Amino acid sequence: MEWWMSMPKVELHAHLNGSIRGSTLLELARALWDKGLIDFSQVEHVILKNDRSLTEVFKLFDVIRILTTDHMTVTRIANKVVEDFASEKVVYLELRTTPKKNDSQGMSKRSYVEAVLEGIRSVSSVDVALIPYIEDPRNLLDPLHAATNDKCNGNSRKKIFVRLLLSVDRRETTEATMETVKLALEMRHLGVVGIDVSGNPKVGEWYLNLSRTLA
Repeated sequence: MEWWMSMPKVELHAHLNGSIRGSTLLELARALWDKGLIDFSQVEHVILKNDRSLTEVFKLFDVIRILTTDHMTVTRIANKVVEDFASEKVVYLELRTTPKKNDSQGMSKRSYVEAVLEGIRSVSSVDVALIPYIEDPRNLLDPLHAATNDKCNGNSRKKIFVRLLLSVDRRETTEATMETVKLALEMRHLGVVGIDVSGNPKVGEWYLNLSRTLA
């Protein structure tokens, strides 16, 4: 395990909400409980459970959606998630998240993504390369090459290359889906590199209809 932890790694499928520390979720839940907004006893066991079925996994994601409703929380989570991956020697991270709206907090899909990007940019424990690094074309395909270059150039700080994918929840409407797709296209220059389809595979209709059409 010591050898494994010391090796540089590439993470190609990390969900932002699925990578939040359990301790952070409990802290957020207690804060909302103190405000009388949730019943802590109803969510604590969902957060602490380890051996989860698929149904229980999506129950946890439902709880996380309740806990992550404002920009400050989203920024904090993104920051800590990147720090955690960097601490595990991940040098290239593809992070995906579903842009959310919350009218009560003045949150649009765009401002949600901006809050995520702010969290990534504010990481201080390591250097974060978010916008594509193109001084040497090989850096786009090989983050290990870029990291080696940095060491040769006298930069001894650890670096993690982060790219963001915007997820489309299968429960969303076609209109909401297209809003996310357009947002991804508009934010390509900020580090958004793709689209992801996520959410419970047992729900939603547009994805199934699209699959039948393509077939």
